[in-house]
Amino acid sequence: MSDETLSNLLHENRRFAPPIELAANANVTAADYEDAARDRLAFWEKQAGRLTWAEPWTQVLDDSNPPFFQWFVGGKLNAAYNCVDRHVEAGKGDKVAIHWVGEPLEDTRDITYAELQAEVSRAANAFTALGVKAGDCIAIYMPMIPEAIVAMLASARIGAIHTVVFGGFSAEALAARVEDCGAKLIVTSDGGYRRGAASALKPAVDEALVKLDNATSGQVENVLVVRRTGQDVAWSEGTDHWWHETVDTASSEHTPEAFDAEHPLYVMYTSGTTGKPKGIKHTTGGYLTQAAYTHWAQFDLKADTDVYWCTADIGWVTGHSYIVYGPLANGATQVLYEGTPDAPERGRWWKIIQDYKVSLFYTAPTAIRSFMKQGDAVPAAYDLSSLRVMGSVGEPINPEAYVWYRTVIGGAGNDGEGTPIVDTWWQTETGATMMTPLPGVTAGKPGSAMLGVPGIEVDVVNDEGVPVGNGQGGYLVVTSPWPSMLRTIWGDDDRYVDTYWSRFKEQGYYFAGDGAKKDEDGDIWVLGRVDDVMNVSGHRLSTTEIESALVSHPYVAEAAVVGASDPDTGQAPVAYVILKESAGDGGADIAKVLSDHVRQEIGPIAKPRQIMVVQELPKTRSGKIMRRLLRDVAENRAVGDTTTLADSNVMELIAAGQATSTED
Repeated sequence: MSDETLSNLLHENRRFAPPIELAANANVTAADYEDAARDRLAFWEKQAGRLTWAEPWTQVLDDSNPPFFQWFVGGKLNAAYNCVDRHVEAGKGDKVAIHWVGEPLEDTRDITYAELQAEVSRAANAFTALGVKAGDCIAIYMPMIPEAIVAMLASARIGAIHTVVFGGFSAEALAARVEDCGAKLIVTSDGGYRRGAASALKPAVDEALVKLDNATSGQVENVLVVRRTGQDVAWSEGTDHWWHETVDTASSEHTPEAFDAEHPLYVMYTSGTTGKPKGIKHTTGGYLTQAAYTHWAQFDLKADTDVYWCTADIGWVTGHSYIVYGPLANGATQVLYEGTPDAPERGRWWKIIQDYKVSLFYTAPTAIRSFMKQGDAVPAAYDLSSLRVMGSVGEPINPEAYVWYRTVIGGAGNDGEGTPIVDTWWQTETGATMMTPLPGVTAGKPGSAMLGVPGIEVDVVNDEGVPVGNGQGGYLVVTSPWPSMLRTIWGDDDRYVDTYWSRFKEQGYYFAGDGAKKDEDGDIWVLGRVDDVMNVSGHRLSTTEIESALVSHPYVAEAAVVGASDPDTGQAPVAYVILKESAGDGGADIAKVLSDHVRQEIGPIAKPRQIMVVQELPKTRSGKIMRRLLRDVAENRAVGDTTTLADSNVMELIAAGQATSTED
């Protein structure tokens, strides 16, 4: 990025005030922002009090060795005790912790906090019997079944460090992560259900172990296998153990040990722009404090009455913070769903909301846009009136997707005007939400994360680290330490400093690569990765805003824009769009129609050089669009590595020109 600030293109004038009743009884008020601004450390000390500590801390924040910050120094606690045992001790053992819904329609289980406590205790005893000690690492490679959560909590209970690897990753990806963190135990399943079929997992573990034996002389000592699908699996006597023969037979009595607030809780791997994946290290006390607080605050959680559902996979950080640690620390009742949104029918998600009367719902913009493509009729067939607060996570949400989500999915809320949306910005590295409107305080703006959570200090700065003015864009930074922050990259402190703290070393700001703008009110809009910014005739344009302009057209469900080399303008926007089913093929003039629409919404500078109508976009398994691959096609290069895509065939279709290409 040059010294010129990022151009501020789209303007959003719609506002959605908090519902009167919600605001009157909201967990968080404007006074909380004022308290946090007055004394940030006192504010976080107060939030840490929502946890149960075995020993108190002696210092809230140790910032003597930046960027290696420590929170709640000297304090001791156990994450699993805070998520399970203390609720049972408080007399809530009979309360449902998890409504589990398998993809096959007949598979459901309700698990109370007392039952969860017994299962976690049995797993903790089994892990110990298999030789796992505090400080050892456990790799978890599982479908979305209750045993995955049990394995995470049992690991935390004995002070082991878990690394959860998404069940869609390959044997190579699993082996790399197991090797890097030095896992002694792998917890897996024979398989899980995806789109109506049993999908195997155990063979990938076996293949990973072969690779690990060649590389590390067999660091993994045991593999624990949950029987989910009943598939035949290869078996290694002495190494492989069935969960039902090992965990189910263990004692349900277990006393959790308290660990230091800075004791590692988990390592979460995130892909780097170059080199091997980065192992993001999160510790216990600060992480659990912010995960619990933000879950309670952003969803206005009423634990006695709300039913919460986050659709993420526990293989991602969203599943850690807002399925396992945040909700369970708060004693919430939640839904856990194994399968895909459209199996065995398109309305599966909406049926689950209807059946379990889900009131708090958290999902990703990519899912929302896929439902927009299907149209309004599918969700309209279900009763979604229980929804009270809805969230968005994973990437910036287009304003039109925001409005559709609010009014079509949440249309029964707020006297028919729609359900409030918390558009959350955070990262694997931040551990928990950093920016979001709060449903009882903030008048939401479609597409804007708006402002920092109370106690979080964020800003948008230029190349020199100076805050930009309203109406300008630049780099999104966090200007002070926060409790759930990453502590380092596993085994690589130098890479940690260089990746996150070197860009604004003088100011001491955290920067992880996102561009942003401040609107006329000073509210913040996240514009995606700085790598995705284009320089068109000297103007630095965000792909996110051009995508939002395209999605605002009634024909378009989803769009991806990249900057391609251009001899006249330096770079030019090239757009790939998915049309709504109701739009058909869009007609012969679709490219001109959409190009004119962008010109009208933003201006001539943002008009795409080329528009391609495609059936699907290249996405990672977490739903993020891989724009670098689309840039390869736009610049007529060989398409790069597609191994991390959910469906590699997508790029083959686009690269082969089977997508509809239309020039303006």
